[in-house]
Amino acid sequence: MQVDPRQLLDDGYIIVKDCVPPDRLGELRDTFETLVDRQREVWARDRGPDDPPGGVWDTHKQPRVPFGRVADRGTAGAIEFCLHENTLGVSSQLIAARPVGLHQMELMCNPVKDHPEGTGWHRDSSPEFDVPLQGLHEAMVANGPGYVQWNIPLYDDDVLWIIPGSHRRPNTEEEDVEVRKDRFKELPGSIAVELKAGDGAVYVNHLLHTGSNYMTNIRRTIHIGYQSFGAPYLRYFHYWWDMGLTTNFPPALREPFEDWNAAIGRQHDSIEAAFRAMLRRDAAGFGDALGGLHTGSQGRLACVVLLSKIAKKIHVMTRTEFTSLPASEREQMIRPRQHHLWDAVAHRFTPEEIDQVWSRFGELDAQLQDEATGSYRPFEMPPAYDVKDFVASWA
Repeated sequence: MQVDPRQLLDDGYIIVKDCVPPDRLGELRDTFETLVDRQREVWARDRGPDDPPGGVWDTHKQPRVPFGRVADRGTAGAIEFCLHENTLGVSSQLIAARPVGLHQMELMCNPVKDHPEGTGWHRDSSPEFDVPLQGLHEAMVANGPGYVQWNIPLYDDDVLWIIPGSHRRPNTEEEDVEVRKDRFKELPGSIAVELKAGDGAVYVNHLLHTGSNYMTNIRRTIHIGYQSFGAPYLRYFHYWWDMGLTTNFPPALREPFEDWNAAIGRQHDSIEAAFRAMLRRDAAGFGDALGGLHTGSQGRLACVVLLSKIAKKIHVMTRTEFTSLPASEREQMIRPRQHHLWDAVAHRFTPEEIDQVWSRFGELDAQLQDEATGSYRPFEMPPAYDVKDFVASWA
């Protein structure tokens, strides 16, 4: 199956017809229903004292089954589909770097009662954790995507709404006004992504989008993402699985996860090398490490910004007061599903070294913020600022 990477760059999304081969649709429906049943047992077991009997299944407006955690040899077809030429293969065409691996594996389901408001308009990026949109887009255009996300329904689905092309620009003034008034309202230029059972929508996840009308009619939509561990620029620093989940997989399915895990380890080595070069004020060493993380010649400041976000999170994690905070506050400060990755880098440094690394990012962090509000700018990269300026700030 062939797709046009240019379409993804221009529009922000591509519709892939018959992403699920028609002769596999019934089999996958059965497999995923088994996984739903298993996860419902987990939610019922882990429910809170004031929760209804089904826990998350009974309370969430869009229950999401992390199917990689409950899959085994008997339901390996769900994982195999994530490695299919129509999913991993198409993602590899769009990302055009190796290795390309799974980032997340979820199944989005219908609620037990109607939630017509949906999620509200958003982008899957935040200036607190990510690169400003201008930097993301410029690096993507220069180097190709480093991450793509999919919705693949097993039953007809029109829940996803998007604004084509919005990944290339900030919100318009009209969009901001409308979202402030009602973040669930249809926006000018928005369209419903109408997918037949087995079709797929692959998209750039900083596209402006929303999930709408979470109703009780059956919904079983595979939600998966793919990232490169060797793309010309470093797009993401997280994945939502660990090697423990593969112990019940057939050996042939474990192998790609082992390869991706090794690639993540090499990525951590390069991040450590960059931070250690900063500690030594070694401009050449930092340049070498940065080139290993972002092999493209353009858009490298985006990678430096992402490194600053990593440094900030591990700095927060290593503060003595962090572990004593309530779980809700810790989750606001770091994304919980990323904790194992922050920790994988943090344990390589002493708290004093992490203090120093974070201090080296001080000028860049200030450049990323709006002087008037003190908040991170969601779109604009630092004006008239480049990697050389960053190095000069600590060298």
